Amino acid sequence: MPGQLDILAEEVTRCKRCPRLVAWRQEVARERRRMYRDEEYWGRPVPGFGDPEARILIVGLAPAAHGANRTGRMFTGDRSGEFLYRTLHAVSLASQPTSVSRSDGLTLHDVFITASCRCAPPANKPTPEEIRNCRPWMERELELLPEIQVVVALGRIAFDDYLTLAGQRRSAFPFAHNRVHELGPGLPVLISSYHPSQQNTQTGKLTLAMFREVFEAAIRLAGRQRSDP
Repeated sequence: MPGQLDILAEEVTRCKRCPRLVAWRQEVARERRRMYRDEEYWGRPVPGFGDPEARILIVGLAPAAHGANRTGRMFTGDRSGEFLYRTLHAVSLASQPTSVSRSDGLTLHDVFITASCRCAPPANKPTPEEIRNCRPWMERELELLPEIQVVVALGRIAFDDYLTLAGQRRSAFPFAHNRVHELGPGLPVLISSYHPSQQNTQTGKLTLAMFREVFEAAIRLAGRQRSDP
């Protein structure tokens, strides 16, 4: 029988709240990139993915047009995903260092991956309204992930979105790479990180060593929170 997260994932894939994003994701899936012309694109909203008992939640921005919008799984089939899963595997949070399709056998341990926006946006830039429309999906995921102790926000938009969801003033928590933010009693610890976009990784703004430190910190904090009385 499907679990509650599976049922929610199915609901996410049917979402049509944002007409601009519906039109764009379908256009991309129909036109396709030349190197993927023989593949059938997912072309729908992308649900969260990972361990139902995860203590660490990763929040990204949105599916890439020819990445998750093609494969149907978060951070799968693009350069950002290559960087992310290589890092997760290095710290034993992923069963393998690559993520190329929903059927590649990848499993996550103690991690669940979601995003502020579930549809690929034009120019990789969702509007504030589109992010607001998507926020209830993350709220419901968190309700179904009771073990979450640490949230890792990849990039400023995901960071601000999670702060809003958590009922926090964004101005009270300055964004910086690998910065730990204590949001208050009963709330997960929040870690801000640069996004593993090519703009950041190819320029050296974000290195594998820097990214690994983020998840090593998340693992330590999740263990500390679990052991607290």
